[in-house]
Amino acid sequence: MVFVGSQVLELAGNAARDNKKTRIVPRHIQLAVRNDEELSKLLGTVTIAAGGVLPNINQVLLPKKAGNKGDIGSASQEF
Repeated sequence: MVFVGSQVLELAGNAARDNKKTRIVPRHIQLAVRNDEELSKLLGTVTIAAGGVLPNINQVLLPKKAGNKGDIGSASQEF
């Protein structure tokens, strides 16, 4: 039990640091648990109050990546 608690706290602390926050809030715990495969399986049916949901953006809605970087602006480099 102590190991699970310390694992959740470590991952939640990392999530807080990624969001440039100094305190762990329920949202960080939710992100930590749901992004970890083993913790998500263990706590799959648990509801974390004020945790929100994981962001999920459909691949179709994401911007398309540019082709080769050499093609962009290469004409201005030639003399």
